[in-house]
Amino acid sequence: MTQVSTALSIVVPAGAAVGIAGAYGMLRRWGFPSRSIGRAVTLVSLWNQFANLSYPIIAVFLLTAFGGDSALLATAAFVGVAVLGVAIAMLAAVLASDRTATDLGDLTARFASWLLHRIGRNPVLWGGTSFERFRRDSLALLRRRWHVLTMATYAGTLTVFLVLFVSLRAFDVPGSEVSAVEAFAAWSLARILGSVPITPGGIGVVELGLTGALVGFGGNNAGVVAAVLVYRFLTMVPTVALGLLSATTARRP
Repeated sequence: MTQVSTALSIVVPAGAAVGIAGAYGMLRRWGFPSRSIGRAVTLVSLWNQFANLSYPIIAVFLLTAFGGDSALLATAAFVGVAVLGVAIAMLAAVLASDRTATDLGDLTARFASWLLHRIGRNPVLWGGTSFERFRRDSLALLRRRWHVLTMATYAGTLTVFLVLFVSLRAFDVPGSEVSAVEAFAAWSLARILGSVPITPGGIGVVELGLTGALVGFGGNNAGVVAAVLVYRFLTMVPTVALGLLSATTARRP
């Protein structure tokens, strides 16, 4: 399921939403309850976005601590702080009480329906009661497993950074040109760029942004370009291949 949904998120425009829909559909086909699937998919997606938004903030802190600087990264971190603060505040409001969850759900549903009406689509079928059910289900899970969810999210995404770091060193981009902190800063910026649904999997956008940031930190152009291309190949092509292979067995019990 993970391989198929991740492959979909890479090869399809607005892939994150398509990947989530794919995971939901597969779990429903396997007989899991809709409420359990919705809770799991929503929380995992939220935690992934929280991690992505936190990385530029962490990177700016590390750059400051080790004497570095990046105006673009500082801007991304500022935006990340704002968006992360709003997202956490909304999640906290939903989890605070049934009444708050219901009111926020009704308000969100009206806004979503208004947007859909502007483009000639039918209104949403969910509302405040959906948020209330989500609150009750999520609280029970988060009280027991929030730390596991957090550690798994960061571990999963940071292994992707490790691929970039090893690629840089393998293609003769030494620490004297791009330190580990600077590589992390460039990668965190590329994560934000890749989350904007411009091209499938952020193809082109991530490569340009990551290469520009690494060269800006002092990396030699040839080594950086080679490392970025290999990094993108290793983090995309095997995933797509495994996703296609996994899709052929998705209907099996």
